[in-house]
Amino acid sequence: MVKLIHTLADHGDDVNCCAFSSSLLATCSLDKTIRLYSLSDFTELPHSPLKFHTYAVHCCCFSPSGHVLASCSTDGTTVLWNTQNGETLAVMEQPTGSPVRVCQFSPDSTCLVSGAADGTVVLWNAQSYKLYRCGSVKDGSLVACAFSPNGNFFVTGSSCGDITVWDDKMRCLHSEKAHDLGITCCDFSSQPVSDFIYLFMREREMQRHRQREKQAPCREPDVGLDPGTPGSHPRPKADGEQGLQFFRLASCGQDCQIKIWVVSFTHILGFELKYKSTLSGHCAPVLACAFSHNGQMLVSGSVDKSVIVYDTNTETILHTLTQHTRYVTSCAFAPNILLLATGSMDKTVNIWQFDLETPCQARSTDDQVKQFIEDWSEDDVSMWLCAQGLNDLVDIFKINNIDGRELFNLTKESLVDDLKIESLGLRSKVLRKIEELRTKVKALSSGIPDEFLCPITRELMKDPVIASDGYSYEKEAMENWISKKKRTSPMTNLILPSMVLTPNRTLKMAISRWLETHQK
Repeated sequence: MVKLIHTLADHGDDVNCCAFSSSLLATCSLDKTIRLYSLSDFTELPHSPLKFHTYAVHCCCFSPSGHVLASCSTDGTTVLWNTQNGETLAVMEQPTGSPVRVCQFSPDSTCLVSGAADGTVVLWNAQSYKLYRCGSVKDGSLVACAFSPNGNFFVTGSSCGDITVWDDKMRCLHSEKAHDLGITCCDFSSQPVSDFIYLFMREREMQRHRQREKQAPCREPDVGLDPGTPGSHPRPKADGEQGLQFFRLASCGQDCQIKIWVVSFTHILGFELKYKSTLSGHCAPVLACAFSHNGQMLVSGSVDKSVIVYDTNTETILHTLTQHTRYVTSCAFAPNILLLATGSMDKTVNIWQFDLETPCQARSTDDQVKQFIEDWSEDDVSMWLCAQGLNDLVDIFKINNIDGRELFNLTKESLVDDLKIESLGLRSKVLRKIEELRTKVKALSSGIPDEFLCPITRELMKDPVIASDGYSYEKEAMENWISKKKRTSPMTNLILPSMVLTPNRTLKMAISRWLETHQK
Protein backbone atom coordinates (compact mmCIF):
# COMPACT_ATOMS: atom_id res chain seq x y z
CA MET A 1 0.00 0.00 0.00
CA VAL A 2 2.67 2.51 1.13
CA LYS A 3 6.32 1.79 1.83
CA LEU A 4 9.40 3.66 2.97
CA ILE A 5 11.84 3.63 0.05
CA HIS A 6 14.55 6.06 1.15
CA THR A 7 15.78 8.08 4.14
CA LEU A 8 17.86 11.25 3.73
CA ALA A 9 20.03 12.12 6.72
CA ASP A 10 22.30 14.91 5.47
CA HIS A 11 21.05 17.85 7.55
CA GLY A 12 22.82 18.62 10.82
CA ASP A 13 19.70 19.95 12.58
CA ASP A 14 15.88 19.89 12.48
CA VAL A 15 14.32 19.63 9.00
CA ASN A 16 11.77 22.43 8.65
CA CYS A 17 10.35 21.96 5.15
CA CYS A 18 10.29 19.65 2.11
CA ALA A 19 9.23 20.60 -1.41
CA PHE A 20 9.01 18.78 -4.74
CA SER A 21 9.34 19.83 -8.34
CA SER A 22 8.73 17.34 -11.16
CA SER A 23 12.36 16.17 -10.97
CA LEU A 24 13.82 17.43 -7.68
CA LEU A 25 13.27 17.35 -3.92
CA ALA A 26 14.35 20.32 -1.79
CA THR A 27 14.76 20.27 1.99
CA CYS A 28 15.71 23.05 4.41
CA SER A 29 16.79 23.08 8.01
CA LEU A 30 17.74 24.86 11.18
CA ASP A 31 21.33 24.19 10.03
CA LYS A 32 20.95 27.24 7.66
CA THR A 33 21.15 25.17 4.45
CA ILE A 34 18.90 23.99 1.62
CA ARG A 35 19.64 20.64 -0.01
CA LEU A 36 18.58 19.44 -3.47
CA TYR A 37 18.10 15.81 -4.53
CA SER A 38 17.30 14.12 -7.83
CA LEU A 39 14.06 12.14 -7.84
CA SER A 40 15.55 9.53 -10.14
CA ASP A 41 17.82 8.05 -7.45
CA PHE A 42 17.66 10.53 -4.51
CA THR A 43 21.31 11.48 -4.87
CA GLU A 44 22.25 14.99 -3.80
CA LEU A 45 23.02 17.42 -6.65
CA PRO A 46 26.65 18.55 -7.10
CA HIS A 47 25.81 22.19 -6.23
CA SER A 48 23.99 21.21 -3.04
CA PRO A 49 23.82 22.29 -0.24
CA LEU A 50 22.77 25.87 -1.03
CA LYS A 51 24.29 28.31 1.44
CA PHE A 52 23.48 31.97 1.94
CA HIS A 53 21.19 32.33 4.95
CA THR A 54 22.82 33.29 8.24
CA TYR A 55 20.09 31.79 10.42
CA ALA A 56 17.58 28.92 10.26
CA VAL A 57 15.77 28.31 6.95
CA HIS A 58 12.07 27.88 7.65
CA CYS A 59 10.50 27.23 4.27
CA CYS A 60 11.38 26.42 0.66
CA CYS A 61 9.24 26.09 -2.46
CA PHE A 62 9.70 25.57 -6.21
CA SER A 63 8.25 27.72 -8.95
CA PRO A 64 5.72 25.73 -11.04
CA SER A 65 8.31 25.14 -13.77
CA GLY A 66 10.82 23.88 -11.20
CA HIS A 67 13.57 26.16 -12.53
CA VAL A 68 13.56 28.48 -9.50
CA LEU A 69 13.61 27.67 -5.79
CA ALA A 70 12.67 30.15 -3.06
CA SER A 71 13.83 29.91 0.55
CA CYS A 72 13.17 32.13 3.57
CA SER A 73 14.88 32.52 6.89
CA THR A 74 15.07 34.02 10.35
CA ASP A 75 17.65 36.40 8.83
CA GLY A 76 14.73 38.37 7.30
CA THR A 77 15.40 37.45 3.68
CA THR A 78 13.72 35.45 0.95
CA VAL A 79 16.25 34.11 -1.57
CA LEU A 80 15.60 32.89 -5.12
CA TRP A 81 17.92 30.18 -6.50
CA ASN A 82 18.57 28.76 -9.95
CA THR A 83 17.93 25.03 -9.47
CA GLN A 84 20.10 24.13 -12.49
CA ASN A 85 23.36 25.43 -11.01
CA GLY A 86 22.57 26.63 -7.48
CA GLU A 87 23.32 30.27 -8.25
CA THR A 88 21.60 33.03 -6.27
CA LEU A 89 19.13 34.95 -8.47
CA ALA A 90 17.88 37.48 -5.93
CA VAL A 91 17.87 38.34 -2.24
CA MET A 92 14.65 40.03 -1.17
CA GLU A 93 14.66 41.62 2.25
CA GLN A 94 11.44 41.78 4.27
CA PRO A 95 10.70 45.53 4.60
CA THR A 96 10.49 45.31 8.39
CA GLY A 97 13.52 43.05 8.73
CA SER A 98 11.40 40.53 10.62
CA PRO A 99 12.17 36.78 10.40
CA VAL A 100 10.43 35.30 7.34
CA ARG A 101 8.53 32.13 8.19
CA VAL A 102 6.83 31.13 4.94
CA CYS A 103 7.07 31.72 1.18
CA GLN A 104 4.95 30.56 -1.76
CA PHE A 105 4.91 31.03 -5.56
CA SER A 106 1.74 31.86 -7.45
CA PRO A 107 0.62 29.18 -9.98
CA ASP A 108 1.81 31.28 -12.93
CA SER A 109 5.22 32.07 -11.33
CA THR A 110 4.67 35.83 -11.61
CA CYS A 111 4.40 36.46 -7.87
CA LEU A 112 5.91 35.24 -4.64
CA VAL A 113 4.41 35.74 -1.19
CA SER A 114 6.52 35.98 1.95
CA GLY A 115 5.06 36.08 5.45
CA ALA A 116 6.97 37.20 8.53
CA ALA A 117 6.99 36.82 12.30
CA ASP A 118 5.67 40.37 12.81
CA GLY A 119 2.53 39.62 10.77
CA THR A 120 3.64 41.38 7.59
CA VAL A 121 2.89 39.75 4.25
CA VAL A 122 4.65 40.85 1.07
CA LEU A 123 3.71 40.15 -2.53
CA TRP A 124 6.86 40.23 -4.69
CA ASN A 125 7.16 40.42 -8.46
CA ALA A 126 9.03 37.17 -9.15
CA GLN A 127 10.41 38.45 -12.47
CA SER A 128 11.76 41.85 -11.41
CA TYR A 129 12.33 40.80 -7.77
CA LYS A 130 10.68 44.06 -6.69
CA LEU A 131 8.15 44.54 -3.91
CA TYR A 132 4.65 44.79 -5.41
CA ARG A 133 2.31 45.11 -2.42
CA CYS A 134 2.58 44.79 1.35
CA GLY A 135 0.02 44.16 4.08
CA SER A 136 -0.27 42.75 7.57
CA VAL A 137 -2.59 40.77 9.81
CA LYS A 138 -3.93 42.13 13.08
CA ASP A 139 -2.27 39.72 15.46
CA GLY A 140 0.34 36.99 15.52
CA SER A 141 3.07 35.76 13.22
CA LEU A 142 2.40 34.62 9.67
CA VAL A 143 3.36 30.94 9.56
CA ALA A 144 1.33 29.49 6.66
CA CYS A 145 0.45 30.46 3.11
CA ALA A 146 -1.16 28.82 0.07
CA PHE A 147 -2.31 30.04 -3.37
CA SER A 148 -5.60 28.93 -4.88
CA PRO A 149 -5.15 26.72 -7.96
CA ASN A 150 -6.22 29.51 -10.33
CA GLY A 151 -3.98 32.10 -8.66
CA ASN A 152 -6.80 34.60 -8.11
CA PHE A 153 -6.28 34.65 -4.36
CA PHE A 154 -4.16 33.24 -1.55
CA VAL A 155 -4.66 32.49 2.12
CA THR A 156 -2.39 33.07 5.08
CA GLY A 157 -2.50 31.48 8.52
CA SER A 158 -1.29 33.11 11.71
CA SER A 159 -0.02 31.97 15.08
CA CYS A 160 -3.13 33.43 16.70
CA GLY A 161 -5.34 31.07 14.66
CA ASP A 162 -6.73 33.35 11.94
CA ILE A 163 -7.17 32.42 8.28
CA THR A 164 -6.98 35.52 6.07
CA VAL A 165 -7.86 35.52 2.38
CA TRP A 166 -6.21 38.02 0.03
CA ASP A 167 -6.82 38.73 -3.64
CA ASP A 168 -4.01 39.26 -6.15
CA LYS A 169 -4.02 43.01 -5.38
CA MET A 170 -3.39 42.29 -1.67
CA ARG A 171 -6.90 43.31 -0.67
CA CYS A 172 -8.27 41.42 2.31
CA LEU A 173 -11.34 39.44 1.20
CA HIS A 174 -12.04 37.65 4.46
CA SER A 175 -10.59 36.81 7.87
CA GLU A 176 -11.84 34.48 10.56
CA LYS A 177 -10.70 32.44 13.54
CA ALA A 178 -9.95 28.93 12.31
CA HIS A 179 -7.92 27.26 15.08
CA ASP A 180 -8.01 28.14 18.76
CA LEU A 181 -4.30 27.81 19.50
CA GLY A 182 -2.76 28.95 16.24
CA ILE A 183 -2.45 27.74 12.64
CA THR A 184 0.70 25.86 11.64
CA CYS A 185 0.10 25.04 7.97
CA CYS A 186 -2.48 25.22 5.17
CA ASP A 187 -2.76 23.79 1.66
CA PHE A 188 -5.12 23.89 -1.32
CA SER A 189 -5.94 20.82 -3.33
CA SER A 190 -4.29 21.54 -6.69
CA GLN A 191 -7.26 20.20 -8.63
CA PRO A 192 -10.28 22.51 -8.96
CA VAL A 193 -13.25 20.90 -7.24
CA SER A 194 -16.75 20.52 -8.64
CA ASP A 195 -18.36 19.58 -5.36
CA PHE A 196 -21.94 18.86 -6.41
CA ILE A 197 -22.99 17.67 -2.98
CA TYR A 198 -21.68 20.81 -1.32
CA LEU A 199 -23.29 23.02 -3.95
CA PHE A 200 -26.73 21.53 -3.58
CA MET A 201 -26.57 21.31 0.19
CA ARG A 202 -25.69 24.98 0.26
CA GLU A 203 -28.42 25.94 -2.21
CA ARG A 204 -31.02 23.94 -0.29
CA GLU A 205 -29.86 25.55 2.93
CA MET A 206 -30.29 28.98 1.33
CA GLN A 207 -33.72 28.03 0.06
CA ARG A 208 -34.84 26.88 3.51
CA HIS A 209 -33.51 30.12 4.98
CA ARG A 210 -35.45 32.15 2.42
CA GLN A 211 -38.58 30.18 3.18
CA ARG A 212 -38.17 30.86 6.90
CA GLU A 213 -37.68 34.53 6.23
CA LYS A 214 -40.57 34.48 3.72
CA GLN A 215 -40.36 38.16 3.01
CA ALA A 216 -36.65 38.19 2.32
CA PRO A 217 -35.92 38.47 -1.43
CA CYS A 218 -32.89 36.98 -3.06
CA ARG A 219 -30.10 39.44 -2.21
CA GLU A 220 -27.66 40.69 -4.78
CA PRO A 221 -23.99 40.17 -3.93
CA ASP A 222 -22.03 43.01 -2.37
CA VAL A 223 -20.51 45.01 -5.19
CA GLY A 224 -18.28 48.02 -5.04
CA LEU A 225 -17.67 47.92 -1.30
CA ASP A 226 -14.49 49.42 0.01
CA PRO A 227 -12.04 46.53 0.49
CA GLY A 228 -11.22 47.93 3.91
CA THR A 229 -14.79 47.93 5.15
CA PRO A 230 -15.25 45.33 7.88
CA GLY A 231 -17.48 42.51 6.74
CA SER A 232 -17.29 43.39 3.06
CA HIS A 233 -16.32 40.71 0.57
CA PRO A 234 -15.01 42.41 -2.58
CA ARG A 235 -16.02 40.27 -5.51
CA PRO A 236 -13.05 38.86 -7.42
CA LYS A 237 -12.88 39.26 -11.15
CA ALA A 238 -15.10 36.62 -12.68
CA ASP A 239 -13.54 34.22 -15.12
CA GLY A 240 -16.39 34.33 -17.58
CA GLU A 241 -15.96 30.85 -18.95
CA GLN A 242 -15.49 29.13 -15.62
CA GLY A 243 -18.61 30.15 -13.70
CA LEU A 244 -18.85 28.42 -10.36
CA GLN A 245 -15.54 27.32 -8.87
CA PHE A 246 -14.85 25.38 -5.69
CA PHE A 247 -11.51 24.85 -3.99
CA ARG A 248 -10.78 22.52 -1.09
CA LEU A 249 -8.54 24.00 1.60
CA ALA A 250 -6.98 22.18 4.56
CA SER A 251 -5.61 23.89 7.66
CA CYS A 252 -3.98 22.45 10.77
CA GLY A 253 -2.97 23.85 14.10
CA GLN A 254 -1.79 23.70 17.67
CA ASP A 255 -5.29 22.54 18.69
CA CYS A 256 -4.42 19.05 17.31
CA GLN A 257 -7.02 19.43 14.55
CA ILE A 258 -7.10 19.37 10.76
CA LYS A 259 -9.97 21.34 9.29
CA ILE A 260 -11.35 21.11 5.77
CA TRP A 261 -12.84 24.21 4.16
CA VAL A 262 -14.56 24.80 0.83
CA VAL A 263 -13.73 28.11 -0.81
CA SER A 264 -15.85 29.33 -3.70
CA PHE A 265 -15.62 32.20 -6.18
CA THR A 266 -18.69 32.87 -8.25
CA HIS A 267 -19.87 35.83 -10.29
CA ILE A 268 -23.28 35.48 -8.62
CA LEU A 269 -22.52 34.83 -4.95
CA GLY A 270 -19.09 36.46 -4.68
CA PHE A 271 -16.54 35.01 -2.26
CA GLU A 272 -17.30 32.41 0.38
CA LEU A 273 -15.22 30.40 2.86
CA LYS A 274 -17.22 27.61 4.44
CA TYR A 275 -16.12 25.14 7.10
CA LYS A 276 -16.76 21.56 5.98
CA SER A 277 -15.34 19.10 8.51
CA THR A 278 -12.63 18.23 11.04
CA LEU A 279 -10.30 15.26 10.66
CA SER A 280 -9.21 13.48 13.83
CA GLY A 281 -6.34 11.10 14.39
CA HIS A 282 -3.52 13.05 16.02
CA CYS A 283 -3.19 13.40 19.79
CA ALA A 284 -0.83 16.39 19.69
CA PRO A 285 -0.43 19.64 17.69
CA VAL A 286 -0.45 19.10 13.92
CA LEU A 287 2.50 20.89 12.30
CA ALA A 288 2.04 20.14 8.59
CA CYS A 289 -0.58 19.13 6.02
CA ALA A 290 -0.55 18.64 2.24
CA PHE A 291 -2.84 17.35 -0.51
CA SER A 292 -1.70 14.81 -3.08
CA HIS A 293 -1.44 16.09 -6.65
CA ASN A 294 -4.72 14.41 -7.63
CA GLY A 295 -6.57 15.69 -4.55
CA GLN A 296 -7.46 12.16 -3.45
CA MET A 297 -5.26 12.10 -0.34
CA LEU A 298 -4.38 14.47 2.48
CA VAL A 299 -1.34 13.90 4.68
CA SER A 300 -0.52 15.42 8.06
CA GLY A 301 2.47 15.40 10.41
CA SER A 302 2.37 15.96 14.15
CA VAL A 303 4.17 16.51 17.43
CA ASP A 304 3.01 12.96 18.25
CA LYS A 305 5.76 11.85 15.76
CA SER A 306 3.22 10.25 13.40
CA VAL A 307 2.24 10.88 9.78
CA ILE A 308 -1.41 10.20 8.89
CA VAL A 309 -2.72 9.79 5.33
CA TYR A 310 -6.45 10.44 4.82
CA ASP A 311 -8.81 9.64 1.97
CA THR A 312 -10.24 13.07 1.12
CA ASN A 313 -13.45 11.60 -0.29
CA THR A 314 -14.44 9.54 2.73
CA GLU A 315 -12.27 11.44 5.27
CA THR A 316 -11.11 8.13 6.73
CA ILE A 317 -7.55 7.21 7.72
CA LEU A 318 -5.73 5.18 5.07
CA HIS A 319 -2.29 4.91 6.69
CA THR A 320 -0.51 5.87 9.91
CA LEU A 321 3.28 6.09 9.52
CA THR A 322 5.40 6.07 12.67
CA GLN A 323 9.02 5.83 11.52
CA HIS A 324 10.11 9.30 12.70
CA THR A 325 11.54 9.51 16.21
CA ARG A 326 10.76 13.20 16.86
CA TYR A 327 8.18 15.81 15.80
CA VAL A 328 7.11 15.64 12.13
CA THR A 329 7.50 19.19 10.81
CA SER A 330 6.83 18.88 7.09
CA CYS A 331 4.87 16.83 4.55
CA ALA A 332 4.94 17.17 0.76
CA PHE A 333 3.56 15.16 -2.17
CA ALA A 334 5.35 15.06 -5.51
CA PRO A 335 3.56 16.39 -8.58
CA ASN A 336 2.25 13.72 -10.99
CA ILE A 337 3.55 10.69 -9.09
CA LEU A 338 2.59 9.16 -5.75
CA LEU A 339 5.69 10.00 -3.73
CA LEU A 340 5.53 11.54 -0.27
CA ALA A 341 8.33 13.26 1.67
CA THR A 342 8.14 13.80 5.44
CA GLY A 343 10.65 15.89 7.39
CA SER A 344 11.28 15.79 11.10
CA MET A 345 13.14 17.22 14.05
CA ASP A 346 15.03 13.90 14.02
CA LYS A 347 17.09 15.54 11.18
CA THR A 348 15.85 13.08 8.55
CA VAL A 349 13.58 13.14 5.51
CA ASN A 350 11.68 9.95 4.72
CA ILE A 351 10.52 9.20 1.16
CA TRP A 352 7.39 7.06 0.82
CA GLN A 353 5.96 5.39 -2.28
CA PHE A 354 2.29 4.52 -2.72
CA ASP A 355 0.98 1.48 -4.53
CA LEU A 356 -0.89 2.60 -7.64
CA GLU A 357 -3.82 0.48 -6.51
CA THR A 358 -4.39 2.98 -3.70
CA PRO A 359 -5.59 6.22 -5.26
CA CYS A 360 -8.18 6.46 -2.56
CA GLN A 361 -11.28 4.59 -3.50
CA ALA A 362 -11.56 6.32 -6.88
CA ARG A 363 -13.89 3.73 -8.34
CA SER A 364 -16.33 3.68 -5.47
CA THR A 365 -16.22 7.48 -5.38
CA ASP A 366 -17.06 7.66 -9.06
CA ASP A 367 -19.94 5.24 -8.63
CA GLN A 368 -21.19 7.58 -5.93
CA VAL A 369 -20.85 10.58 -8.27
CA LYS A 370 -22.77 8.84 -11.05
CA GLN A 371 -25.46 7.64 -8.65
CA PHE A 372 -25.70 11.11 -7.15
CA ILE A 373 -26.19 12.72 -10.58
CA GLU A 374 -28.82 10.17 -11.59
CA ASP A 375 -30.67 10.83 -8.33
CA TRP A 376 -30.91 14.58 -8.96
CA SER A 377 -34.42 15.97 -8.71
CA GLU A 378 -35.79 18.44 -11.24
CA ASP A 379 -34.88 21.25 -8.82
CA ASP A 380 -31.32 19.91 -8.59
CA VAL A 381 -31.06 19.99 -12.38
CA SER A 382 -32.31 23.59 -12.33
CA MET A 383 -29.58 24.52 -9.84
CA TRP A 384 -26.97 22.83 -12.01
CA LEU A 385 -28.16 24.74 -15.07
CA CYS A 386 -27.88 28.03 -13.19
CA ALA A 387 -24.38 27.13 -11.97
CA GLN A 388 -23.33 26.50 -15.60
CA GLY A 389 -24.78 29.83 -16.80
CA LEU A 390 -27.73 28.14 -18.55
CA ASN A 391 -30.50 29.99 -16.71
CA ASP A 392 -32.50 30.38 -19.94
CA LEU A 393 -33.09 26.62 -20.06
CA VAL A 394 -34.51 26.22 -16.53
CA ASP A 395 -38.15 26.66 -17.54
CA ILE A 396 -37.81 24.37 -20.57
CA PHE A 397 -36.24 21.60 -18.47
CA LYS A 398 -38.91 21.96 -15.76
CA ILE A 399 -41.77 21.80 -18.26
CA ASN A 400 -40.29 18.58 -19.62
CA ASN A 401 -39.63 17.11 -16.14
CA ILE A 402 -35.90 16.63 -16.72
CA ASP A 403 -34.35 15.03 -13.65
CA GLY A 404 -30.81 13.69 -13.18
CA ARG A 405 -31.34 10.45 -15.07
CA GLU A 406 -32.96 12.27 -18.01
CA LEU A 407 -30.18 14.89 -17.99
CA PHE A 408 -27.49 12.23 -18.17
CA ASN A 409 -29.11 10.71 -21.28
CA LEU A 410 -29.90 13.86 -23.26
CA THR A 411 -28.71 13.92 -26.88
CA LYS A 412 -28.49 16.45 -29.67
CA GLU A 413 -31.64 15.00 -31.19
CA SER A 414 -33.66 15.11 -27.96
CA LEU A 415 -32.69 18.75 -27.37
CA VAL A 416 -34.05 19.64 -30.80
CA ASP A 417 -37.01 17.29 -31.17
CA ASP A 418 -38.25 16.91 -27.59
CA LEU A 419 -37.17 20.07 -25.77
CA LYS A 420 -37.51 22.29 -28.86
CA ILE A 421 -34.35 24.29 -28.08
CA GLU A 422 -33.89 26.35 -31.22
CA SER A 423 -30.66 28.14 -30.33
CA LEU A 424 -27.65 26.25 -31.68
CA GLY A 425 -25.42 28.00 -29.14
CA LEU A 426 -27.53 26.86 -26.17
CA ARG A 427 -27.74 23.30 -27.51
CA SER A 428 -23.96 23.17 -27.97
CA LYS A 429 -23.26 24.57 -24.53
CA VAL A 430 -25.61 22.23 -22.65
CA LEU A 431 -24.27 19.22 -24.57
CA ARG A 432 -20.72 20.28 -23.71
CA LYS A 433 -21.58 20.57 -20.00
CA ILE A 434 -23.34 17.20 -19.99
CA GLU A 435 -20.34 15.65 -21.73
CA GLU A 436 -18.13 17.00 -18.95
CA LEU A 437 -20.27 15.05 -16.46
CA ARG A 438 -20.06 11.89 -18.55
CA THR A 439 -16.30 12.28 -19.04
CA LYS A 440 -15.72 12.64 -15.31
CA VAL A 441 -17.64 9.44 -14.58
CA LYS A 442 -16.08 7.53 -17.48
CA ALA A 443 -12.51 8.47 -16.55
CA LEU A 444 -12.87 7.37 -12.97
CA SER A 445 -14.87 4.22 -13.67
CA SER A 446 -12.17 3.10 -16.11
CA GLY A 447 -9.87 2.58 -13.14
CA ILE A 448 -7.09 4.68 -14.71
CA PRO A 449 -5.46 6.96 -12.10
CA ASP A 450 -6.58 10.50 -12.87
CA GLU A 451 -2.98 11.76 -12.90
CA PHE A 452 -2.30 9.55 -15.94
CA LEU A 453 -5.00 11.27 -18.02
CA CYS A 454 -4.21 14.32 -20.11
CA PRO A 455 -6.25 17.30 -18.81
CA ILE A 456 -6.98 18.34 -22.41
CA THR A 457 -8.03 15.05 -24.03
CA ARG A 458 -8.88 13.10 -20.85
CA GLU A 459 -7.07 10.13 -22.42
CA LEU A 460 -4.18 8.07 -21.09
CA MET A 461 -0.94 9.92 -21.83
CA LYS A 462 1.70 8.27 -24.02
CA ASP A 463 4.25 11.08 -24.14
CA PRO A 464 3.64 13.35 -21.11
CA VAL A 465 5.31 16.75 -20.95
CA ILE A 466 5.40 19.42 -18.26
CA ALA A 467 4.25 22.89 -19.28
CA SER A 468 5.35 26.10 -17.56
CA ASP A 469 2.15 26.06 -15.45
CA GLY A 470 3.54 22.99 -13.65
CA TYR A 471 0.91 20.58 -15.03
CA SER A 472 1.54 17.58 -17.28
CA TYR A 473 -0.17 17.07 -20.65
CA GLU A 474 0.02 14.75 -23.65
CA LYS A 475 2.71 16.32 -25.85
CA GLU A 476 0.67 16.36 -29.07
CA ALA A 477 -2.40 17.78 -27.34
CA MET A 478 -0.42 20.59 -25.70
CA GLU A 479 1.42 21.41 -28.92
CA ASN A 480 -1.93 21.65 -30.70
CA TRP A 481 -3.23 23.87 -27.90
CA ILE A 482 -0.27 26.24 -28.26
CA SER A 483 -0.35 26.16 -32.08
CA LYS A 484 -3.85 27.61 -31.97
CA LYS A 485 -2.25 30.71 -30.40
CA LYS A 486 -3.50 29.84 -26.95
CA ARG A 487 -0.91 31.20 -24.54
CA THR A 488 -3.03 30.33 -21.49
CA SER A 489 -2.85 27.27 -19.25
CA PRO A 490 -5.57 24.68 -19.97
CA MET A 491 -5.81 24.10 -16.20
CA THR A 492 -5.73 27.62 -14.73
CA ASN A 493 -6.58 29.92 -17.68
CA LEU A 494 -3.59 32.05 -16.67
CA ILE A 495 -0.97 33.25 -19.17
CA LEU A 496 1.81 30.70 -19.63
CA PRO A 497 5.16 32.33 -18.74
CA SER A 498 6.89 30.10 -21.31
CA MET A 499 5.95 27.86 -24.23
CA VAL A 500 8.69 25.34 -23.40
CA LEU A 501 7.49 21.75 -22.88
CA THR A 502 9.72 19.46 -20.79
CA PRO A 503 9.44 15.64 -21.09
CA ASN A 504 8.06 14.11 -17.88
CA ARG A 505 10.04 10.89 -17.88
CA THR A 506 9.10 10.02 -14.30
CA LEU A 507 5.40 10.09 -15.13
CA LYS A 508 5.97 8.19 -18.37
CA MET A 509 7.70 5.39 -16.44
CA ALA A 510 4.88 5.32 -13.88
CA ILE A 511 2.30 4.96 -16.69
CA SER A 512 4.34 2.16 -18.26
CA ARG A 513 4.50 0.29 -14.95
CA TRP A 514 0.74 0.70 -14.51
CA LEU A 515 0.09 -0.62 -18.03
CA GLU A 516 2.31 -3.66 -17.40
CA THR A 517 0.29 -4.47 -14.27
CA HIS A 518 -3.21 -3.79 -15.58
CA GLN A 519 -3.13 -4.72 -19.27
CA LYS A 520 -2.13 -8.34 -19.65
